[in-house]
Amino acid sequence: MFSALIFYMFAALAVASGVMVISARNPVHSVLFLILCFFNAAGLFLLLGAEFLAMVLVVVYVGAVAVLFLFVVMMLDINVVELREGFLQYLPTGAVVGIVLLVELMVMFGGWAFAPDVEALIQAPAPAAEQITNTEALGRLLYTTYAYLFQASGLLLLVAMVGTILLTLRRREGVRKQVIARQLERTAAGSVEIRKVPTGGGI
Repeated sequence: MFSALIFYMFAALAVASGVMVISARNPVHSVLFLILCFFNAAGLFLLLGAEFLAMVLVVVYVGAVAVLFLFVVMMLDINVVELREGFLQYLPTGAVVGIVLLVELMVMFGGWAFAPDVEALIQAPAPAAEQITNTEALGRLLYTTYAYLFQASGLLLLVAMVGTILLTLRRREGVRKQVIARQLERTAAGSVEIRKVPTGGGI
C-alpha cells in the first residue's frame, strides 16, 4: 500500500510538471519544471528497481542537459512578447507536425499490439533477478542485441553536432580569430622587443 501511494505521488508530480513545462509562460520556469519532471521519473525508476537508470537520469539529464538548457535560455534573453505574437502564425505548421507524430505513434503501438510474434516476445525467458544486476542486463542489451543501433545513434548525434556547428559558423571579413597554430609557433624573440630608454628620454 505504501509503495502504491509513493508511485501515485511520483506519477502525479511527473505528469503535472510535464504539463507545466509546455504551459509555463516563462522559459526559465519551463526548464525548472523539466528538472522536477526528471527527478520524479528517477523516483519511478527506483520503485521499479532500476537504480542505474535513475542515477543516469539524475546525473546526465538533470546535472548536464537541463542545466545547459537553463543556461542557454538565460543567455538568449528571450522576449516572451515576440514569441506570443508569432504563435498564431506558426500554429498551422505545428498542428500538422503534431498530427503526423500522433499518427506515427498510433502506427507504432498498433503494430506492436497486432504483431504476429508479440506473444513470443512477451513470453521470452528472462534470467532471475538475483542472477543479474540492472547494469549488467542493460549492458548486455546495448552491446549485444542492439549494438548496431547503439552505434548508429552515436553516429546520428555526431552528424547532428557537426551540422549544428556548420549552420552557426559565420565567416566575416575583418574579424580577428584565435589561431592555435600561430600561437604555438610564436617565440620570445619574435614577440618581445627590448629597448633601452636613455635617462630623461621617456614619455
